[in-house]
Amino acid sequence: MLDLAILGLLFEQEMHGYEIRRRLRDELGLFANISFGSLYPALSRLERAGAVTVTGTGGTAAPIPATGSLGGERAGMRARRSGAALGTKRSRKVYRITDTGRARFEQLLEGEEAAGSDDARSFGLRLAFARHLAPSARLALLERRRAQLTRRLATDLVRASGERLDVYTRSLVEHSTEATEHDIAWLDRLIDAERLKQAAARAEGAASAGPDETSTSSTATPSTELGEPHVGDAVSSTSPSGSS
Repeated sequence: MLDLAILGLLFEQEMHGYEIRRRLRDELGLFANISFGSLYPALSRLERAGAVTVTGTGGTAAPIPATGSLGGERAGMRARRSGAALGTKRSRKVYRITDTGRARFEQLLEGEEAAGSDDARSFGLRLAFARHLAPSARLALLERRRAQLTRRLATDLVRASGERLDVYTRSLVEHSTEATEHDIAWLDRLIDAERLKQAAARAEGAASAGPDETSTSSTATPSTELGEPHVGDAVSSTSPSGSS
């Protein structure tokens, strides 16, 4: 998952490690506890595999203010040299994705989860980068997640019908069931909107192909705008049931 997230961020723009960590934590929301001890080994591994390359270093030392005193400016120069020697002004590597990395990102993004898996974090991460998927693959991603949740719902309903559950355990199972039903309804809306958008795109393509084919597309369903769902929405909507 970490490789997919890093390559997905670098797919859009080059950045240094600090920025990658910030976006993993603050924007994707799936790696709240990621440390540099986990991030930099992953970047080094991707660099050795040829998936990313270092394009240079970012960051410059702050200018020494003019004090009007020769002794003061000399002291500033000594402080800068001392800071550089101690590594307090460490430069930052700037990482860029390569063609190999782009191919690897697409492979990871389009890859199917293991049979029977039910990983809300994996789905949320893929949904965050779903705009890079082909329309058919994007629809397949949503439908696979819906099938996973449908299986979970069936299991929860069986559990809720058990006679040996005490009131608190039953309440917990019912809460999980309601959360799963909410997630399925949310996915149904995304799937319907995605199908409408793809049907509209096909109709538009048929219309632009030539006047002889426009009659077959006159009854096509109007386009519905599908907003880009933030990964936080995917995670938060599955969080009650995603912990099972």
